[in-house]
Amino acid sequence: MLEELQENYPATIRIAGIKVRGRGDVKKMGVGDALLRVGDHVILAVDREPTYGIVHTEPSPMPFIPPMRVMQSIVRPATEADRAQISRHERMAQEGMSFCRERARALGLELKMVEVYASFIKRELTFVYTSEDRIDFRQLVRELARRFGGRIEMRHIGAREEAKRIGGVDSCGLTLCCSAFMTDFRPVSVKKARHHGQDLSMSENRLIGICGRLKCCLMFEEMEARAAAAGQPSRPPLITPTRLPTVQPSAKH
Repeated sequence: MLEELQENYPATIRIAGIKVRGRGDVKKMGVGDALLRVGDHVILAVDREPTYGIVHTEPSPMPFIPPMRVMQSIVRPATEADRAQISRHERMAQEGMSFCRERARALGLELKMVEVYASFIKRELTFVYTSEDRIDFRQLVRELARRFGGRIEMRHIGAREEAKRIGGVDSCGLTLCCSAFMTDFRPVSVKKARHHGQDLSMSENRLIGICGRLKCCLMFEEMEARAAAAGQPSRPPLITPTRLPTVQPSAKH
């Protein structure tokens, strides 16, 4: 039965590097047979709503591995009408970011703006922000609604989510786990890792990611320790470059 299912898989698929709304790290997505070039716009589905992305690496074929069936793919290349709407959204996002920051300062609100984006299917502008404290932004929302019209959504995110949206490279030299492949955030605990035999100290700066929180890769270290304790084969964490296999140079004759 398994062999029969595998016969239905394609031998190769075409993958391109896409930035969601032109922000954050480049994400690999399936593009089917679409003819795309760097700089082209594509339509995506993010959080079950349509949005756009920008092609940063041209499509290239790669061998298909069955788990890839869960990889996100583009919906379609952007049409001329889509590109006009994207252009309007980008102008509105820039204006919204500037205006919101200005009014937040004037109202004495301690918040950090992360992103502003417009909906493709309704008159709604979403303002994504981070803040250490609860904020009464009712007056700010009223001023934003007067300025831009439609529905205004203020979406609070944590430091980890901010890092995921913006992207970056951590001290390990690799792209942030949260931005590259993680789909959800689980509690990260040094206590758990230490319980499983990890020699970790809370005072070590290497445990803190650029988001200012404990690194997500501690979860993979804990999982590896659990597997070792259970006598199961462990897989080297993908985020540790020193554990990647090395290629030995061929002998000279």
